[in-house]
Amino acid sequence: MIARLRSFFSGDAADALPLLGATVLALVLANSPAASAVQGVLHAVVGGRIAGLDLAKTVEHWINDGLMVIFFLLVGMEIKREVVSGELSELSKVALPIAGALGGIVLPALIYTGFTWGDPVARHGWAIPSATDIAFAVAVLAALGPRVPLALKLFLLTLAIVDDLAAIVIIAIFYTSELSMLSLALAAGCLAALLALNLAGVRRFPLYLVLGVALWLCVLKSGVHATLAGVALAFLLPLKGGDEAEEGRAFLKLEHALKPWVSFLVMPVFAFANSGLDLSGITSAMIVHPLTLGIVAGLFIGKQVGVFTAAWALIRLGYARLPTGATWGQLYGVSICAGIGFTMSLFIGTLAFTGANVRLDELVRLGVLAASLLSAVIGYAVLRHVSRR
Repeated sequence: MIARLRSFFSGDAADALPLLGATVLALVLANSPAASAVQGVLHAVVGGRIAGLDLAKTVEHWINDGLMVIFFLLVGMEIKREVVSGELSELSKVALPIAGALGGIVLPALIYTGFTWGDPVARHGWAIPSATDIAFAVAVLAALGPRVPLALKLFLLTLAIVDDLAAIVIIAIFYTSELSMLSLALAAGCLAALLALNLAGVRRFPLYLVLGVALWLCVLKSGVHATLAGVALAFLLPLKGGDEAEEGRAFLKLEHALKPWVSFLVMPVFAFANSGLDLSGITSAMIVHPLTLGIVAGLFIGKQVGVFTAAWALIRLGYARLPTGATWGQLYGVSICAGIGFTMSLFIGTLAFTGANVRLDELVRLGVLAASLLSAVIGYAVLRHVSRR
């Protein structure tokens, strides 16, 4: 378990580099003469009618509704593996990060809602500051090396996984459009077929992936966000008996095959498409806008206070222990790093304000970038200081 965890952290630290590079490139191009050309490409319509289905969407939509399905498939597989044979399989091990994750979801949402209460459109983005970006948060801890105990890194990793699971539920319940009952019925048929394959002991993963594509098309036209098809497919892939069983090895093989594509293509492309911000266009009104302030306060303040307070309370009540080798100061530093909410926060922002004016998208990007940068820099500084002491 320790060896796998070390491998996970070294891998995710490296995963943050292409994501960071794509973000920087998007910001550079958004502030260059090429900005209009980039926007032209992102808003170009691709596709048409295929087998009676209207599949004409902009490049940006295909990235958010298509490529991101692969990201959510991988996230779902990581969650399932942890539930079946990992850290989420024992309540005693997961109680502390679950408490921290819940505190880090509820308080940021309340803070954001408080800032945007007078604007019902902006208030719809209440879930934006509720997610932690695994790649960037892990990269900060990895940069500190052995200064941060391994148990504390595991706490953050598990917390981020619970965060992702909560975000999936939130998207399914609160960020869906008008529903097509026919498409939902067809999606239910695909799910039933996947479940039947699983119960029948079929272990040929290509069959699951073919049905997964059909499921994605049905969900895409249903009004439920298409990325949830990736999560549903992940949960219905066969996995029993842990990593050593035959199907466990097949599951891990697929997970490892997907990871480079997600790390070096899906996430960087998503970041490039959704994080470009014209810095010259930032005004004082944008900085003090309730939506921007709500995201910054929710991610940077709400996350650290919510995570740390919930974990502190559970430990003080005797239901959990401080992670092995960690101090209260280090736990607080990691709680600050939980405020790095890049990928999932931007994604929820695109869902919350679909069809709204461009200005809201710019405010989301400004708030998420500012809050994530603050959380990364301050979290790193705090952890470095308390670990030295």
